[in-house]
Amino acid sequence: MANRAVAGPEVERLIQLLAKLPGLGPRSARRAALHLIKKKDQLLVPLAQAMGVAVDRVTVCQTCGTVDTCDPCTICSDPRRDTATIVVVEDVSDLWALERAGALNCRYHVLGGTLSPLDGIGPDDLTIDKLIERVAAGDVSEIVLAVNATVEGQTTAHYITDRLRGMDVKVTRLAHGVPVGGELDYLDEGTLVQALKARTSF
Repeated sequence: MANRAVAGPEVERLIQLLAKLPGLGPRSARRAALHLIKKKDQLLVPLAQAMGVAVDRVTVCQTCGTVDTCDPCTICSDPRRDTATIVVVEDVSDLWALERAGALNCRYHVLGGTLSPLDGIGPDDLTIDKLIERVAAGDVSEIVLAVNATVEGQTTAHYITDRLRGMDVKVTRLAHGVPVGGELDYLDEGTLVQALKARTSF
């Protein structure tokens, strides 16, 4: 039996759009839509207004690739930031995670993904050329490759390192190993191998 529409076309459209969000399947989208509709004044109306503002004002920073309401973004235009260090991340969500940690007062570069030949993603599909231009412009002394410890992430890191070879810049990467509060018994073999290889003096 074919699936029947359970509500009017406007509600069905809302469900279909919500189902396109990461982590939301059709059932979760229906529950989310119903919750929004039930809380129309408290949630649906403010959400619609916020999304309207986002459509009008949110833009992509032409320098680093993050999203903000100004270009250059708040981070790139902050004079208190260390301009000599650029942390390279795969996506904006990674940038936000590092900013929450507050470990470095640096600038960033968002690649927009990783190299993945199987998915048809090559160097021209990422912002690697723009990163090379930023380094070539001077003032950058260190590139921190903060990409994920996946095959695609490491392939991307190696490619960027090769592209930066011969330029007067130090290339580093995030340490991989035992997380804070982690127990060895629960870690996978790859993490343990990396932790042993990256061991430091105590």
